[in-house]
Amino acid sequence: MTSPPGPYWRAQRLAEVGHYDEAERVVREGLASSPGDGWLLTLLASVLRLRRDYAGALTAASAAVTAAPLLADAHLERAENLIVLVRAREAVEAASEAVRLTPSAASGHFVLARSLAAARSFDQARAAAAHGRALDPRSVEGLLTVADVERDAGNRAEALAAAHAALNLSPDNAYGRWLVAMLDAERLKVRRSMRALRDVARDNPARADVVSMTWPIRGVLSGLRRGLVLSAALVCVLLLVALWWTPAGFFARLVAIVVAVVMAGFAARVLIPAGRLPWRCLALLPRLMRRADLAGLTLTGVAIALLALFAAVDWWPLPVAALALTPLLWALSFVELLGAGLDDPGSRQAIHDWTDEIRAWWRTTKKDLREAWNEPRGKH
Repeated sequence: MTSPPGPYWRAQRLAEVGHYDEAERVVREGLASSPGDGWLLTLLASVLRLRRDYAGALTAASAAVTAAPLLADAHLERAENLIVLVRAREAVEAASEAVRLTPSAASGHFVLARSLAAARSFDQARAAAAHGRALDPRSVEGLLTVADVERDAGNRAEALAAAHAALNLSPDNAYGRWLVAMLDAERLKVRRSMRALRDVARDNPARADVVSMTWPIRGVLSGLRRGLVLSAALVCVLLLVALWWTPAGFFARLVAIVVAVVMAGFAARVLIPAGRLPWRCLALLPRLMRRADLAGLTLTGVAIALLALFAAVDWWPLPVAALALTPLLWALSFVELLGAGLDDPGSRQAIHDWTDEIRAWWRTTKKDLREAWNEPRGKH
C-alpha cells in the first residue's frame, strides 16, 4: 500500500484543529489531480463525518474502499459512518474487513467493538475491545470504547469506571467528560451532571449538545409517563372492584394521592437541582421536539392534578380521564423521538434511506402485481 500524499498530511493537520472547511478544500484539491487516491478519499470521508454530512461521508468512504480495497483505514471510516447511519450489520462487516487487513492495529478492534455494540452483540463487542486494549493498553479510545459498550449493555458502573480511567489519561477529552456527565444523569446525580455538561459546552461551543442538557426535563417526562400508566390503571381497577367491594373505593383514593405526591416529589427531586439551564436549552431544541416536550409537560401536570383531585373529590371520571391521557402522552413521546431523529443528521439520513427502501419495495410490488394481472390466463 502506497503512503499518503502531501495534501493528506496538510488536510489532516487542519482537521485536527477543527478547520474542517480548509481541510476539505485541501483534500478536494488533491483529489482533483488524483481522483482515485484512497488515502485522500478516506480523509475526505472523515472530514465530512466530523461536519455531520454523513451521506456524503459514506459516499466518500465507499469510493475509498473501491479505489483502495486493501486500505484498512478506508474500511474503518466506512464502518464509522455506517454506525452513525444505524446500519450496524454493514458496519460490523466493514470493521471486520479492516481488522482482517491489519490485525495488529488496535483502532480497528475498537471500531469493530463499537459496531458490534450497535448490533447488540455485547459479548463479542467486549472481546473485540479487550483485544484492542491488549494491543494498546493506554489507549484513551480503547477505554472510551469499553465505556460505550458497557453503557449500551446497561452496565453503568463498569462504563463509569472505564470513562474515569480514560479521563485520568486525558483530562480534557470532551467526549469522555460528556460520557461521564450522561452516566451521572442516569444515576440521577443531577447537579454534578448538569455542571459537567455546562463545562463541556463552554469549552466546545461549536459542538454544544443542547439535547443532552435538557435531560432533566425529558427524563422526568419519561418517568412520569410510565408511572401514570400503571397508577391510573390501578386506580381505575380499584374503582371497578368497588362495585362489588365498597372499601376498594377508599384504597383507590389512597393510591391516587400517594401516586400524585410521589410523582410531584420525583419531578422536584430532578428539576430543582437542575436549575434553569435545562429550561433555557429547551427553547433551543428542534421545533417538533420542543412542542412535544411542552405538550407532554402540560398533559402530565393535568393527569397528576386529576389524580390528586380524585383523592379529595370522590368522582370516578377523574382517574378515568387521567388514564385516557396516557395514550396521548405516549404519542407525544413518539413525536419527541421523531423530532430528535429529524434533527440528527445520522438518524435523519437513516430515516431517509428507510423511506427510500419502502418506496422502492412498493414500486417493485406494484410492478409485479401489474405483470401478474396482465399475464394471459390459460384456458380451462
